[in-house]
Amino acid sequence: MTTQTAPDRRTTTAPAAARPRRRCPWWVPSLVLLATEAQLLVAEYVPGIDRFADKAFGARLVAYPVLMLVVPAGWWLVHRRRRRSGGPSDTPPYGAFTLVMLGFLVDVTGNSLDLYDTVGWWDDANHLVNWVFLLGGIGLLLAPSVRPRWVLALLVTGLGALLALAWELGEWFTFIRHGTELATAYEDTLADMALGTLGALVAGLAVASRGRRASTARPAQPAGSSTPSVARPAR
Repeated sequence: MTTQTAPDRRTTTAPAAARPRRRCPWWVPSLVLLATEAQLLVAEYVPGIDRFADKAFGARLVAYPVLMLVVPAGWWLVHRRRRRSGGPSDTPPYGAFTLVMLGFLVDVTGNSLDLYDTVGWWDDANHLVNWVFLLGGIGLLLAPSVRPRWVLALLVTGLGALLALAWELGEWFTFIRHGTELATAYEDTLADMALGTLGALVAGLAVASRGRRASTARPAQPAGSSTPSVARPAR
Protein backbone atom coordinates (compact mmCIF):
# COMPACT_ATOMS: atom_id res chain seq x y z
CA MET A 1 0.00 0.00 0.00
CA THR A 2 1.34 3.36 -0.94
CA THR A 3 0.80 6.53 1.01
CA GLN A 4 0.45 9.94 -0.55
CA THR A 5 2.21 12.85 1.02
CA ALA A 6 0.46 16.17 1.11
CA PRO A 7 2.03 18.79 -1.11
CA ASP A 8 4.33 21.18 0.65
CA ARG A 9 2.54 24.51 0.69
CA ARG A 10 5.39 26.44 2.26
CA THR A 11 6.52 29.35 0.17
CA THR A 12 9.19 31.96 0.50
CA THR A 13 7.86 35.44 0.29
CA ALA A 14 9.72 38.13 -1.56
CA PRO A 15 10.86 41.07 0.54
CA ALA A 16 8.59 44.09 0.47
CA ALA A 17 9.62 46.67 -2.05
CA ALA A 18 11.10 49.81 -0.60
CA ARG A 19 8.90 52.85 -0.75
CA PRO A 20 9.90 55.24 -3.51
CA ARG A 21 11.67 58.29 -2.19
CA ARG A 22 9.68 61.49 -2.52
CA ARG A 23 11.37 63.92 -4.85
CA CYS A 24 11.23 67.68 -4.77
CA PRO A 25 9.15 68.94 -7.74
CA TRP A 26 10.67 71.26 -10.33
CA TRP A 27 8.50 74.22 -9.38
CA VAL A 28 9.98 74.55 -5.87
CA PRO A 29 13.40 75.93 -6.94
CA SER A 30 11.64 77.93 -9.66
CA LEU A 31 9.44 79.56 -7.03
CA VAL A 32 12.46 80.36 -4.83
CA LEU A 33 14.20 82.00 -7.81
CA LEU A 34 11.15 84.05 -8.79
CA ALA A 35 10.49 85.22 -5.20
CA THR A 36 14.11 86.32 -4.86
CA GLU A 37 14.15 88.18 -8.16
CA ALA A 38 10.82 89.92 -7.45
CA GLN A 39 12.13 91.34 -4.19
CA LEU A 40 15.36 92.45 -5.86
CA LEU A 41 13.37 94.31 -8.50
CA VAL A 42 11.38 96.09 -5.80
CA ALA A 43 14.56 96.99 -3.90
CA GLU A 44 16.22 98.43 -6.99
CA TYR A 45 13.38 100.19 -8.80
CA VAL A 46 10.86 101.24 -6.14
CA PRO A 47 12.08 104.57 -4.73
CA GLY A 48 11.91 105.80 -1.16
CA ILE A 49 12.62 102.56 0.73
CA ASP A 50 15.42 103.41 3.15
CA ARG A 51 16.17 99.84 4.22
CA PHE A 52 17.54 99.10 0.75
CA ALA A 53 19.84 102.14 0.60
CA ASP A 54 23.62 101.65 0.22
CA LYS A 55 23.40 97.86 0.01
CA ALA A 56 24.34 97.37 -3.66
CA PHE A 57 20.98 95.98 -4.75
CA GLY A 58 21.78 96.89 -8.34
CA ALA A 59 24.69 94.44 -8.23
CA ARG A 60 22.58 91.88 -6.38
CA LEU A 61 19.85 92.11 -9.02
CA VAL A 62 22.33 90.69 -11.52
CA ALA A 63 24.58 88.58 -9.30
CA TYR A 64 22.01 86.68 -7.24
CA PRO A 65 20.11 85.03 -10.13
CA VAL A 66 23.43 84.11 -11.76
CA LEU A 67 24.77 82.57 -8.55
CA MET A 68 21.50 80.73 -7.95
CA LEU A 69 21.65 79.17 -11.41
CA VAL A 70 25.37 78.25 -11.47
CA VAL A 71 24.89 74.90 -9.72
CA PRO A 72 21.86 73.77 -11.81
CA ALA A 73 23.67 74.83 -14.99
CA GLY A 74 26.80 72.94 -13.93
CA TRP A 75 24.76 69.82 -13.17
CA TRP A 76 23.04 70.04 -16.55
CA LEU A 77 26.35 70.36 -18.43
CA VAL A 78 27.88 67.38 -16.63
CA HIS A 79 24.73 65.32 -17.12
CA ARG A 80 24.58 66.21 -20.81
CA ARG A 81 28.18 65.07 -21.29
CA ARG A 82 27.47 61.78 -19.51
CA ARG A 83 24.43 61.12 -21.67
CA ARG A 84 26.43 61.75 -24.83
CA SER A 85 28.99 59.17 -23.67
CA GLY A 86 26.26 56.58 -23.06
CA GLY A 87 25.66 57.19 -19.38
CA PRO A 88 22.30 56.86 -17.61
CA SER A 89 19.64 59.56 -17.66
CA ASP A 90 19.22 60.91 -14.12
CA THR A 91 16.34 62.91 -12.69
CA PRO A 92 17.43 66.49 -11.86
CA PRO A 93 18.03 66.86 -8.09
CA TYR A 94 15.58 69.70 -7.56
CA GLY A 95 15.85 69.36 -3.78
CA ALA A 96 19.58 70.07 -3.87
CA PHE A 97 18.97 72.99 -6.25
CA THR A 98 16.41 74.40 -3.83
CA LEU A 99 18.85 74.26 -0.91
CA VAL A 100 21.51 76.06 -2.93
CA MET A 101 19.06 78.83 -3.85
CA LEU A 102 17.32 79.15 -0.49
CA GLY A 103 20.00 81.24 1.21
CA PHE A 104 19.66 84.01 -1.38
CA LEU A 105 15.91 84.18 -0.78
CA VAL A 106 16.44 84.34 2.99
CA ASP A 107 18.98 87.14 2.60
CA VAL A 108 16.76 89.27 0.36
CA THR A 109 13.68 88.62 2.48
CA GLY A 110 15.59 89.70 5.58
CA ASN A 111 16.36 93.01 3.88
CA SER A 112 12.78 93.41 2.69
CA LEU A 113 11.49 92.97 6.25
CA ASP A 114 14.27 95.18 7.68
CA LEU A 115 15.45 92.36 9.93
CA TYR A 116 19.13 93.22 9.54
CA ASP A 117 18.59 96.59 11.25
CA THR A 118 15.91 95.59 13.77
CA VAL A 119 17.01 92.12 14.95
CA GLY A 120 20.49 92.07 16.43
CA TRP A 121 21.26 88.39 15.82
CA TRP A 122 19.75 88.16 12.33
CA ASP A 123 22.98 88.74 10.40
CA ASP A 124 24.91 86.11 12.37
CA ALA A 125 22.08 83.60 12.07
CA ASN A 126 22.00 84.17 8.31
CA HIS A 127 25.67 83.39 7.84
CA LEU A 128 25.29 80.18 9.81
CA VAL A 129 21.97 78.87 8.49
CA ASN A 130 22.39 79.99 4.89
CA TRP A 131 25.70 78.14 4.67
CA VAL A 132 23.97 75.04 5.99
CA PHE A 133 21.49 75.40 3.10
CA LEU A 134 24.10 76.20 0.46
CA LEU A 135 26.63 73.52 1.37
CA GLY A 136 23.90 71.02 2.12
CA GLY A 137 22.73 71.31 -1.47
CA ILE A 138 26.28 71.11 -2.83
CA GLY A 139 27.01 68.16 -0.56
CA LEU A 140 23.98 66.24 -1.85
CA LEU A 141 25.28 66.69 -5.39
CA LEU A 142 28.79 65.53 -4.44
CA ALA A 143 27.71 62.63 -2.22
CA PRO A 144 27.27 59.95 -4.93
CA SER A 145 30.84 60.37 -6.21
CA VAL A 146 32.85 61.04 -3.03
CA ARG A 147 34.03 58.21 -0.75
CA PRO A 148 34.66 57.66 2.10
CA ARG A 149 32.10 59.76 3.95
CA TRP A 150 34.60 61.57 6.15
CA VAL A 151 36.26 62.90 2.99
CA LEU A 152 32.86 64.21 1.87
CA ALA A 153 32.40 66.01 5.19
CA LEU A 154 35.86 67.62 4.96
CA LEU A 155 35.33 68.56 1.31
CA VAL A 156 31.99 70.25 2.02
CA THR A 157 33.50 72.12 4.99
CA GLY A 158 36.47 73.30 2.94
CA LEU A 159 34.25 74.49 0.11
CA GLY A 160 32.13 76.35 2.64
CA ALA A 161 35.18 78.16 4.03
CA LEU A 162 36.26 79.19 0.53
CA LEU A 163 32.77 80.41 -0.35
CA ALA A 164 32.55 82.35 2.91
CA LEU A 165 35.82 84.09 2.02
CA ALA A 166 34.58 84.83 -1.51
CA TRP A 167 31.31 86.20 -0.13
CA GLU A 168 33.07 88.57 2.27
CA LEU A 169 35.35 89.80 -0.49
CA GLY A 170 32.31 90.48 -2.64
CA GLU A 171 30.58 92.39 0.17
CA TRP A 172 33.68 94.50 0.81
CA PHE A 173 34.11 95.34 -2.88
CA THR A 174 30.47 96.17 -3.62
CA PHE A 175 29.38 98.28 -0.66
CA ILE A 176 31.45 98.03 2.56
CA ARG A 177 34.57 99.91 1.37
CA HIS A 178 32.50 103.01 0.51
CA GLY A 179 29.70 102.56 3.06
CA THR A 180 29.01 103.24 6.71
CA GLU A 181 30.07 99.80 7.99
CA LEU A 182 33.80 100.18 7.34
CA ALA A 183 34.67 100.84 11.01
CA THR A 184 33.34 97.44 12.15
CA ALA A 185 34.11 95.53 8.96
CA TYR A 186 37.11 93.62 10.35
CA GLU A 187 35.31 92.03 13.30
CA ASP A 188 32.17 91.40 11.28
CA THR A 189 34.15 89.73 8.50
CA LEU A 190 35.94 87.37 10.88
CA ALA A 191 32.69 86.44 12.62
CA ASP A 192 30.86 85.91 9.33
CA MET A 193 33.60 83.68 7.94
CA ALA A 194 33.69 81.62 11.13
CA LEU A 195 29.92 81.20 11.14
CA GLY A 196 29.87 80.28 7.46
CA THR A 197 32.55 77.65 7.98
CA LEU A 198 30.66 76.27 10.98
CA GLY A 199 27.49 76.07 8.89
CA ALA A 200 29.40 74.23 6.19
CA LEU A 201 30.71 71.76 8.79
CA VAL A 202 27.16 71.10 9.99
CA ALA A 203 26.05 70.54 6.39
CA GLY A 204 29.00 68.22 5.68
CA LEU A 205 28.32 66.09 8.74
CA ALA A 206 24.61 65.94 7.93
CA VAL A 207 25.18 64.85 4.33
CA ALA A 208 27.79 62.28 5.36
CA SER A 209 25.49 60.91 8.06
CA ARG A 210 22.60 60.74 5.59
CA GLY A 211 24.69 58.73 3.15
CA ARG A 212 25.77 56.34 5.90
CA ARG A 213 22.18 55.70 6.96
CA ALA A 214 21.13 55.11 3.35
CA SER A 215 23.91 52.55 2.82
CA THR A 216 23.12 50.63 6.02
CA ALA A 217 19.38 50.63 5.28
CA ARG A 218 19.91 49.06 1.86
CA PRO A 219 19.34 45.28 2.17
CA ALA A 220 22.37 43.14 1.45
CA GLN A 221 21.94 40.41 -1.16
CA PRO A 222 23.90 37.16 -1.07
CA ALA A 223 26.68 36.80 -3.60
CA GLY A 224 25.44 35.54 -6.92
CA SER A 225 21.80 35.97 -5.96
CA SER A 226 19.25 37.44 -8.30
CA THR A 227 15.83 38.88 -7.81
CA PRO A 228 14.03 36.67 -5.25
CA SER A 229 11.15 34.62 -6.59
CA VAL A 230 8.22 32.85 -4.95
CA ALA A 231 8.73 29.11 -4.61
CA ARG A 232 6.11 26.85 -6.11
CA PRO A 233 4.48 24.09 -4.03
CA ALA A 234 6.24 20.72 -4.27
CA ARG A 235 4.35 18.07 -6.27
